Amino acid sequence: MSDFLLSLKDVSLAFGGPPVLDRVSLSVSRGLRAALTGRNGEGKSTLMKVIAGMREPDTGEIVRAPGLKVAYVGQDVSALAGKSGGQSRKARLEEALLSQPDLLLLDEPTNHLDTETIDWLEAMLKRMRDSAVLLVTHDRRFLRRVATSIFDLDRGELAGWPCDYTTFVKRKADLLADEAVYWERKSKKLREEEAWIRRGVKARTTRNEGRVAALKKLRAEFAARRSRVGTATMRLDTAAPGGERVLKIENLSFAYPGGRPIVSGFTADVLRGERIGILGRNGAGKTTLLNLLTGRLAPDSGAVTLGTGVEMAFLDQLRGELKDDLTVGENIASDRDEVVVGGVRKHVYSYLADFLFPPERVRTPVKALSGGERARLMLAKLFLRPANLLVMDEPTNDLDIETLELLEEQLLAYRGTLLLVSHDREFLDNVVTSTFVLEGDGSVKCYPGGYSDYETQKAAAAKSAAAPAAANAPRKKQLDIRVRVKPLAEAKKKEFSCNPFAGL
Repeated sequence: MSDFLLSLKDVSLAFGGPPVLDRVSLSVSRGLRAALTGRNGEGKSTLMKVIAGMREPDTGEIVRAPGLKVAYVGQDVSALAGKSGGQSRKARLEEALLSQPDLLLLDEPTNHLDTETIDWLEAMLKRMRDSAVLLVTHDRRFLRRVATSIFDLDRGELAGWPCDYTTFVKRKADLLADEAVYWERKSKKLREEEAWIRRGVKARTTRNEGRVAALKKLRAEFAARRSRVGTATMRLDTAAPGGERVLKIENLSFAYPGGRPIVSGFTADVLRGERIGILGRNGAGKTTLLNLLTGRLAPDSGAVTLGTGVEMAFLDQLRGELKDDLTVGENIASDRDEVVVGGVRKHVYSYLADFLFPPERVRTPVKALSGGERARLMLAKLFLRPANLLVMDEPTNDLDIETLELLEEQLLAYRGTLLLVSHDREFLDNVVTSTFVLEGDGSVKCYPGGYSDYETQKAAAAKSAAAPAAANAPRKKQLDIRVRVKPLAEAKKKEFSCNPFAGL
């Protein structure tokens, strides 16, 4: 059986602007377990669809092994009847894995998955020895555990990095630093030569003609250069602080008709400045709990009381507040030219540039945006509402890692209170101060710290519970077996082997 599965050679694809894929080449063999990285809008999903045969490139060559079996799970997974988004995604992943593909393509596979299912997926992918896996993910912990090599898509060009993600991050930072120095030197040279040419060429010497030709070449090089898009500069404003107690939760209970209890007798206080993560299996009711706590859903019994002066902003995981037929700018400011940010008027183009939307993208209908761009737009819309209680349901879905890390910084600096549903374990560890966990039987338990702290405390509690049970378990009757040992000189000598299969 040949290891070769697929190759791309000089593949290019554009959508009216600069090429999304610019003479991209790659080779895929059995055993590959690689992540495709790049910023939102770079074309990662487009490249995955080209590899899957779902989109044809403008130019270039694609060679596939005879009988190649490809399974593709995209980032947009339609919900199945009665199932949550996470349950639907898991069903699609199971279907793809059971098909035993030669090449498995996964675009944001951890979106909406609970942490247990992410652990399951990690284990399944690591066991795939005879297949190749190429994935796009923003989940840094998942990426570090699964990917053994990286394909990085940057300004249309693809580079392969035969290393893990942590090593790639360091090497890519060094590369970008070297690139900045290179272009700074080129820029200085261009300024000097432009000043020289403006002074006028007094003699048509061979040397001057060569210098003019070099200047033209330098101008062309700058004209062809694709600059790296700047870093997002989003800023989260906090409304005036309210009272010390933000939420008073009293004996809260809720169940859907004919269903099991989602919450039963839950009582807690949420205090000003707390950053609370909400965990639970897919279908456990994390979004339902958020809706109960924010008054979007009425409980069967019990009550949730908002504290004094609470001003709330809510981020919906389905991005339902975005209107697909309206442009990016219209979704932010309707027919106005300006928005108010932190009490200061700002042009909508300038504001959206902070979220990495260039002017032409501001005029684009939302239905044409990538998943990551939609996520950034939703954050831009959310950040226009000063609030002292921020409620976020799966905010990390589809964000590129750079924007995700910036969001972390903003939430850490946020002076208000945060309620957060996320399955991103590293994001939870970095942001939250305590955790509500839906156990699945209606109980909600509170743990101090982030996800890793919760895992440690849960393991310690399970160990403590098992110790008394083991101590009280009926002891097996010990058999009194006495063996007469012969002196060594009388014993029959044996040969022992370190081969575990010896004697079988």
